[in-house]
Amino acid sequence: MKGHPLNHRSLFGTTVGRLWLVVVIAITVGVSACAPKPMASSSSSSMAMSSQANMSTKAPSPDPRIGLKPGLFDAEEAMWNLTKVSSSKPSESFIGVTNSDLAFKGNYVFQGNYNGVQVWDISNPKSPKLAKEFVCPASQSDVSVYGNLMFISGEGLTGRIDCGSQGVAEAVSHERLRGIRIFDITDLNNPKNVANVQTCRGSHTHSVLKDPKDNDNVYIYISGSSSVRSEEEVPGCVAAQPSEDPNSSLFRIEIIKVPLAHPENAAVVSKPKIFEDLVAPPQHGASPADAVEMAEAKARGEFVAEIFGQERVLPGRMLAPILEPFLKDRGKTMETMNAADSAAFRTALPALIAEAFPPRPPGPPSDGPRPGPTQCHDITLYPEIGRAGGACGGYGLLLDITDPVNPFRMDAVADSNFSYWHSATFSNDGSKMLFTDEWGGGGQPKCRADDPKEWGANAYFSIDKGKMNFHSYYKLPAPQTNIENCVAHNGSLIPVPGREIMVQSWYQGGISIFDWSDLDNVFEIGFHDRGPSAADHQGAGGSWSVYWYNGLIVSSEISRGLDIFELKPSGFLSANEIAAANTVKLTYLNAQGQPTYKWPTTFVLAQAYVDQLERSKGLPQAQIESTRKSLAAAESASGSARKSALSALASELGKNTSNAKVKTLAGVVKDLGSM
Repeated sequence: MKGHPLNHRSLFGTTVGRLWLVVVIAITVGVSACAPKPMASSSSSSMAMSSQANMSTKAPSPDPRIGLKPGLFDAEEAMWNLTKVSSSKPSESFIGVTNSDLAFKGNYVFQGNYNGVQVWDISNPKSPKLAKEFVCPASQSDVSVYGNLMFISGEGLTGRIDCGSQGVAEAVSHERLRGIRIFDITDLNNPKNVANVQTCRGSHTHSVLKDPKDNDNVYIYISGSSSVRSEEEVPGCVAAQPSEDPNSSLFRIEIIKVPLAHPENAAVVSKPKIFEDLVAPPQHGASPADAVEMAEAKARGEFVAEIFGQERVLPGRMLAPILEPFLKDRGKTMETMNAADSAAFRTALPALIAEAFPPRPPGPPSDGPRPGPTQCHDITLYPEIGRAGGACGGYGLLLDITDPVNPFRMDAVADSNFSYWHSATFSNDGSKMLFTDEWGGGGQPKCRADDPKEWGANAYFSIDKGKMNFHSYYKLPAPQTNIENCVAHNGSLIPVPGREIMVQSWYQGGISIFDWSDLDNVFEIGFHDRGPSAADHQGAGGSWSVYWYNGLIVSSEISRGLDIFELKPSGFLSANEIAAANTVKLTYLNAQGQPTYKWPTTFVLAQAYVDQLERSKGLPQAQIESTRKSLAAAESASGSARKSALSALASELGKNTSNAKVKTLAGVVKDLGSM
């Protein structure tokens, strides 16, 4: 039945939109960043007595995200249950070029960009400082860090080993970098390129795995979605089908082993075939809004092409790299082209598109199913539980990674509502998982009012005995305009104890914070959004990715730079819950490397659980109030008086054996008494 995760759909529905993000974006910019006063901090004692009863749990109506005024650096903004701490625009070398993903180490944020990496010092989040700008062009420059090493993805044809900006013109060149750059950043002001590991399909994204059992190495899982390289350029790369050559570079991923003591010896050590036996699921087709847009585009005379069986309007930033070389061969430019040039280009366009987007690999005989995905987009590694979530175009995969070099597929799900399985996130305990659908490739407006709510959304699964069971969808609830690229994209868990809270980017849909503790009832609890980046056409912009890191919410804005937010207390999220989340301290964080959140035993942790019990009516209100008072009194006491008070409270709470949250609270109180 439609929408069920066992129904199949197409792997290739979004490649055109993705190329829009690969092309360098030239935009003239101005204006400045702002730094509102952050939320004032409070002690646990002052928060302990605060009830949530007077705080609203209703979303603002009408939704303030609708009708925001456009602008690049001066767009109107809307926020709910967030405080914006700062906004920092890109440096001159990176302005107008696509910002990509983020990584974190200590007080530094590493922001990928198609021109390289910017490193921000956020010691003072109200005023981030650019610690280092490292110009090294490549697409899409996804970045990760571990220890004193930095890893950067390169997939496009123009990335150079020497980080030069002149590109690579030759079809086959040993100056080309498509794979992983490895830098020693012991001296952040002078990164040293210690290794370049070439891969057969480049590295669109990558994931760094630190195996808890191995302190000598890290492993990099490569997701490369480009065409297979010539064997003349990289020996061992094979473009033939597996049926023709068992060493085919298709239908597998590549894993790099990096010896920490000698990163210069990093190399590909395995190529697991995690896609075996998967068949291509069907497409869901165009939405009503797409059909109207296509008809209007044709009437306007815009360039339209069929890509992987679906008609698409070629946006300007994707059109230029195809049209400009065509015109150059005719001795023309885009400014001097005439009607004859336009007609000739339309005639040549199908062949040019076929060259830019090679046909999908042929399947078995015509009466059999076509093969499934040949590569993943993102692989989220969760080494503490030995699992990974593979978002692999046409499928969502559950992988066993207990042996980092030899992962294997445990389960695979497909869904006719999903266009492009893009990324994955586990719940903290690993019992649940969500996948995002990058319908439109991130370059198209897919959050319009009449777009299906199940398309371009998140899908939620419980995990039972190695199998994924579908529950529901969640999509950004605020409709966006037809000039705002919008679809589900990257995010992370926020470590609120006892709950599954996530912050997620939606490109020009902004960022959304939602609670997915109940997989069948996912709901929004906060947001930030800006108006369109341009007033009369689809400009570049929006949140590429957003992550929680040590009390801050940090967003990589495609065109506008770096945004930093803090959570505000609300009826959905108490001050105690936020403070308890902020007791979690990470030394580093990578986009596709999920850590296990662990909370130190504190009074604010206990008070957070009390707030949750009040919200859910898990205890009578009188007991809620008495528990709060007892905790506050114990925190003010010391020595034997504190231990005695906490022991008595733990004993009283322990009498309730029917509510798991009360049992958790009793355990925290008992632990406090033993400290």
